[in-house]
Amino acid sequence: MHLGNRDYLRIERAILFLEENRDRQPELREVAAAVGLSEFHFQRLFRRWAGISPKRFLQFLTLEHAKRLLMASRSVLDTAYESGLSSPSRLHDLFVKVEAMTPGEFRAKGNGVRVSYGFHSSPFGECLLGITGRGICGLSFIQQGGRRAALDEFRRQWPEARLVHEPRLTRLYVDRIFNGAERTSDRPLTLLVRGTNFQLKVWQALLRIPMGMVTSYGELAAFLGVPRGARAVGGAVGRNPIAFVIPCHRVIQAAGATGGYGSGPSRKKAMLAWEAARSAGNRE
Repeated sequence: MHLGNRDYLRIERAILFLEENRDRQPELREVAAAVGLSEFHFQRLFRRWAGISPKRFLQFLTLEHAKRLLMASRSVLDTAYESGLSSPSRLHDLFVKVEAMTPGEFRAKGNGVRVSYGFHSSPFGECLLGITGRGICGLSFIQQGGRRAALDEFRRQWPEARLVHEPRLTRLYVDRIFNGAERTSDRPLTLLVRGTNFQLKVWQALLRIPMGMVTSYGELAAFLGVPRGARAVGGAVGRNPIAFVIPCHRVIQAAGATGGYGSGPSRKKAMLAWEAARSAGNRE
């Protein structure tokens, strides 16, 4: 197992332990023991991954923090949605733009398209990334079932495409997404997506949620002009084919609960807290 993936699994176990025991505020030694590390090594690992201490991270995992973040995000999101500017769509200082497949291409299910794919380490565990000559077409995180299950699911999304294992090529995109490579470049990170018109509207709206902010399914539905369509919005969010880049993890329940996530609830919490830590660091 890649070292970065092993580190994330330890972080994930720490998150679960912190959540299960947050009412009694466990000491650092307890959390470190739960993931099989000394206090020193766990503290160093956690700071390298999150940029903050486990104690500070715990504050970002609470329901109270989620509620405050939801309230604080509303005015920012109103501005982002109304302005139509590209700046709120930036990810690690990179512009993201979406290119939708035509109806004919959608029906062709990738026929005649060459898709390069690769498995890579990320801050949230191993991921599978797929790209075409027109941009990123898929990003998912490896769960139970491993690489084979992830690749089988990806093939179901692109059943007629020719898939080619080219990790050296896809690595360049992973570095831009997670490691901030070329972060001063204005060259867009282009996404090629297959979806219905409604799904495309939802995914475009998600790209306007700045890092460190969240919205609710109901608020997203209201912005899209379907105030009673929170369930439909949730369905479109759940079918997001490019995890993290299209930030479906930034949509939570109105009561502040994190809610479900295709790549697992713990990973969603990790993403939100990881982004909150970076946003807090930028403000401090």
